[in-house]
Amino acid sequence: METTNSSPVMQLPTNRGLLKMLLLGLITFGIYPLVVYSKISGEINLIASRHDGKQTMHYCLVVFVFSWLTLGIYPIIWCHKICARVGKELERRGVKYDFDASDFWLWNVLGSLIVIGPFIFIHKFMKAMNLLNADYNQKG
Repeated sequence: METTNSSPVMQLPTNRGLLKMLLLGLITFGIYPLVVYSKISGEINLIASRHDGKQTMHYCLVVFVFSWLTLGIYPIIWCHKICARVGKELERRGVKYDFDASDFWLWNVLGSLIVIGPFIFIHKFMKAMNLLNADYNQKG
């Protein structure tokens, strides 16, 4: 008798964090965050597209093409959309973690007035993706 395993063949990373993002971002002159956000845009498509029917645009396309075409407006829209999508997928999967687009606006945008806000946002975003990836690795 065969047993079926619903866990995916490819395991997604669950070890991202603020300190790693900051240190490797400094060492690589900002290339590491580009790579991480690019991978995250693909991961959220892998995890959520089958359920919500949406596609998140690749981060490099956002940064290198649409950022300057829209005078920096589209990256803000992209961040709002991906945070909302991550929050909805966390809720759909029953993962107990409070994260959505309001975290982007409160911590990253408004929190920049107190300097530490964007760091809190990065921590929350990386933790949300780690939890989502861990759930995907386990359940598919």
